[in-house]
Amino acid sequence: MNHDSFAAMLAAVKAFHERHELKDKGGEELTHRVALMSEELGEIAACVTKGKSREALAEECADLYILLLGTAISAQFDLQQAFWRKMERLEMRGSRMVNGRIRVSEFREE
Repeated sequence: MNHDSFAAMLAAVKAFHERHELKDKGGEELTHRVALMSEELGEIAACVTKGKSREALAEECADLYILLLGTAISAQFDLQQAFWRKMERLEMRGSRMVNGRIRVSEFREE
């Protein structure tokens, strides 16, 4: 298996979903997936705020990425296509300093 391939990662997650019958057992229900992703984001935050190791952070980020791929499978959209479409839009945005940190946004004037 090519570990540098997005397609290989997506196929591995699809196989995981099939092996555990996630579609038939509620594991692909979108509100459930959002809750799981929120939980993983909290674990990422804990790694950062509690000074855990880079390896622990990497593992939690991988968990979130796997859930994100699985959500694309569950919601039946092409994440790779959505990524590149969004990157094209992001490349057209400006940046500015907000509270001492750089932000890239559409910056709606208030």
